[in-house]
Amino acid sequence: MKIATWNINGVKARIESLCQWLQDSQPDIVCLQEIKSVDEGFPRLEIEALGYHVETHGQKGFNGVALLSKMKPDEVNRGLPGDDTDEQARFIEGVFSVEGGVLRVCSLYLPNGNPSDDPVKYPYKLRWMARLKAFARDRMALEEPLILAGDYNVIPEPFDCRDPKEWENDALFLPQTRQAFRRLENLGFIDAVRATTDDAKLYSFWDYQAGAWQKNNGIRIDHLMLSPEASDRLRSTSIEKHVRAWEKPSDHVPVTGIFGF
Repeated sequence: MKIATWNINGVKARIESLCQWLQDSQPDIVCLQEIKSVDEGFPRLEIEALGYHVETHGQKGFNGVALLSKMKPDEVNRGLPGDDTDEQARFIEGVFSVEGGVLRVCSLYLPNGNPSDDPVKYPYKLRWMARLKAFARDRMALEEPLILAGDYNVIPEPFDCRDPKEWENDALFLPQTRQAFRRLENLGFIDAVRATTDDAKLYSFWDYQAGAWQKNNGIRIDHLMLSPEASDRLRSTSIEKHVRAWEKPSDHVPVTGIFGF
């Protein structure tokens, strides 16, 4: 089974590329972020025509996440628990029946947090990460395969960017951010890409500005985080870098994992 995550950066602007990639790559489950669309405005007909079920948690003009799947989910949960006042559409969970039991796949769009000295944005990022940890801990108690896939807006290690000095004051790379990410790992979650390779210069995002793509000045912020039950089934991963060279690309590319489900 192929499971992928992709920050599409506006699904309406990228629908042709998305459909082309779905046909080329044939993922079984796709976690999309930054769809930038309300639920009723999502271009589901084009995607359903390719054989995918569509579940969205949308928001007008900002954020928004979705699950595309060749199999119909048994259950869908929208919104990250822990703060009833949070109206930002950043989290959706799908529950799927697989051989041997249940598979849980979440698409998440973690807050950026910049500017890091902002009294609202960065604290919101850290609170969101704490809520994610609490959710993950509760789900792990079920002892079911769980995949937390998405744009984490976290550069985990210095080798996950070309020049760490460029990012030392950025909310994506601050010590508090990376510590919060490690707390998720300390629960037992595995970074799928790093479980399959230790290669440097593996990036999933290149800014539109300053020739970042042409210079390969990227960062790795899109992750598949796996519970032990999911990591036991991991076979391989890939970052589909070629998609960044397509016409009107997202600034992110798909990150995929092959699993023995």
